[in-house]
Amino acid sequence: MSVRIAVLREAASGESRVAATPETVRKLIALGATLAVERDAGMAAGISDEDYAQAGAIPGARDQILAGADIVLAVQAPEAATLAGVAPGAWVVGAFDPFRRGEAVAAYAAGGLEALAMDWMPRITRAQSMDILSSQSNLAGYKAVLEAANAYGRAFPMMMTAAGTIPAARAFVMGVGVAGLQAIATARRLGAQVSATDVRSATREQIQSLGAKPIFVEGVAGIEGEGAGGYAGETSDAYRAAQAELVAGHIAKQDIVITTALIPGRPAPRLVTDGQVATMRPGSVIVDLAVEAGGNVEGAVAGEIVQRHGVTIIGHRNMAGRLAPDASALFARNLYNFLAAFWDKDAGRPVLDEEIGDAIRLTRGGQVVNPRLGS
Repeated sequence: MSVRIAVLREAASGESRVAATPETVRKLIALGATLAVERDAGMAAGISDEDYAQAGAIPGARDQILAGADIVLAVQAPEAATLAGVAPGAWVVGAFDPFRRGEAVAAYAAGGLEALAMDWMPRITRAQSMDILSSQSNLAGYKAVLEAANAYGRAFPMMMTAAGTIPAARAFVMGVGVAGLQAIATARRLGAQVSATDVRSATREQIQSLGAKPIFVEGVAGIEGEGAGGYAGETSDAYRAAQAELVAGHIAKQDIVITTALIPGRPAPRLVTDGQVATMRPGSVIVDLAVEAGGNVEGAVAGEIVQRHGVTIIGHRNMAGRLAPDASALFARNLYNFLAAFWDKDAGRPVLDEEIGDAIRLTRGGQVVNPRLGS
């Protein structure tokens, strides 16, 4: 009997993405799976039920597609209580945000479900094609610049006309991970004069390779190389003080600021204070991509666009979801790549190894089993 995979319509407010596309449905069926997709699951991403049906999936109501499901695919993992009818020990594959959703993870354990957090995929070479954080951050960095350009109300590139010259916008990217690098590249393509900073000294060359100016604290050690899992970690008090002084002088001259800094399991670091916002000229724009984790910018509000000291601060949730068709396509490929990499033909389903399985498995056999959650 083939493994049954259910694809859910997202229930989270404002979530427009979907965890499978007709492309990945066809590929999963080719592996030997049966696909059932909740009705209207892909509508917000431009995918109709007919598109799924033509790809070989069975559209249906939620209770119908969950009945006997061995694997449930979602973008944002739903509450365990909404998954009645799945097979005992069913996998739920998606983004869990485990540190902030401890009660939800415990409910998965209590329900006998196996929760697999794709947002905890280890950042190793063989898992790159499964990394939802990288694929979605890439789009978020791109979209952040477009949102800033739209709110800015002035031209990005330098324009020389018979009536005079319009100077290029000055954009400053804080945090040079996947989102930050894409933000740099996008702002450069739009013609802005771009600078960037990060606590990781290894990013200096990456910034320069994209044609931007690196802004780094000199004389005080930051973080050499990469932090754990490719993320930055905590820095010293001396470094933070030196960085604040450097940023204060630089940010006052900027038209656009994009902040992207995150530390797994902790609130986002504060990079821009209200006093620094006040030094920017009226009409400037800040986009805080870390707003859902507490925010890099003082005064940023999750899900809102606010004005402070004449500066627009954009705090959109789920920035990648504002490009739903592309974000869904990449997310769905990440999930397919994950399942396909571990597909066991004899078992007729994926079988995880220890390196990746232990990293992303949150619950199993009625217990919370991931050591990062203190179990």
